[in-house]
Amino acid sequence: MLIASILRRKGSTVVSVAPEATVTHLLTELSRHNIGAAVVAREDTLIGIVSERDVVRGLGRHGPGLLSVPIADIMTTDVYTCTTEDTIEEVSEAMTLRRFRHVPVLSEGKLAGIVSIGDVVKSRLRALEEDKAQLESYIHGT
Repeated sequence: MLIASILRRKGSTVVSVAPEATVTHLLTELSRHNIGAAVVAREDTLIGIVSERDVVRGLGRHGPGLLSVPIADIMTTDVYTCTTEDTIEEVSEAMTLRRFRHVPVLSEGKLAGIVSIGDVVKSRLRALEEDKAQLESYIHGT
């Protein structure tokens, strides 16, 4: 199954923030959208990603003054991305091995969506449930 199937189900909306915005702005956006990470972008061009984990690490470096620090100072710039044509299995494996929970999706070099580990798990569970239903139908001859 492809990443495109996750985006069809959840949509392609991506919460993005500017690199010069403050961590206070970031936290407001994460809370408002009930999400754990935001893409750092300028006009659909990916610059980085910033997550709750980056904020925690930033607290260790900057202390309470972190709230006024620009997002660019704490964001992750070496971003793993995928495309709509990548498989859910490939992306799931990368997320597990590299220990991150959010992957921006690119299409023709532009931001097309974002998938979280929760999206991947839900998709894989849905596929398992479908397989189970098909097997039960086959066994019971219905």
